Amino acid sequence: MSDKNLVSRLFEAGSHFGFKKARRHPTVAPFLYATKEGSDVIDLAITSESLTAAKAALKEAGSMGKTVLFVGTKDEASKIVKAAAEATSAPYVTNRWIGGMLTNWSEIKKRINRLEALTNEKTTGELDRKYTKKERVVIGREATKLEFNFFGISKMTKMPDLMLVVDPRHDHIAVSEATEKNIPVMAVMSTDGDASLIKYPVVANDALQSSVSLIVEELANAYAEGKTAFVPKEAAPAGNTRRRTA
Repeated sequence: MSDKNLVSRLFEAGSHFGFKKARRHPTVAPFLYATKEGSDVIDLAITSESLTAAKAALKEAGSMGKTVLFVGTKDEASKIVKAAAEATSAPYVTNRWIGGMLTNWSEIKKRINRLEALTNEKTTGELDRKYTKKERVVIGREATKLEFNFFGISKMTKMPDLMLVVDPRHDHIAVSEATEKNIPVMAVMSTDGDASLIKYPVVANDALQSSVSLIVEELANAYAEGKTAFVPKEAAPAGNTRRRTA
């Protein structure tokens, strides 16, 4: 059963506006309410139910200490996705998806380590001591490029357990890599996307910032709520492996 209040909020945000029927992907047909003046209208009752299911999955992931990677590189979504990820201390990719971020993680990790090393050298003043002014300019450019591409995932120590992406059609390479690595994908997606590739599809307008902001905020809050309930497993104290005997 859909949440009437959530449906109203989605309507006010313009989440029901789909694309022209000609752009419709066949897999989103079950998520549609009607076609009006050549454009698809999304069924917000179904969107509400999908969003509720996605929130439950994120809450559970947070409570189990799982890592969720937030992805959204198109202009309409990048700032919203970045803010949500930072608010939940989650890794994110909002500038550009570099091929191999998941499928060639070992190589990507080397670049992240390089960024960390350069950052430390700058912080400690070692860059000024070790290199000439000309060399520092070159290194500075390298650091800027590395930061642009990898800063959002610089604290990610392992492969994510789940990916949340806004507009999987735009970030199709990210979705493809997640699928190859058997990482479940959750997506805020419009009527032009392939819902069969997504485990948790939330079909809604993914171009209007009001729509994207509302849905991403709902999802991020659910993940944050779950994380507050997470209790890390403590390592057993050394030398305390024997059972006590009466």
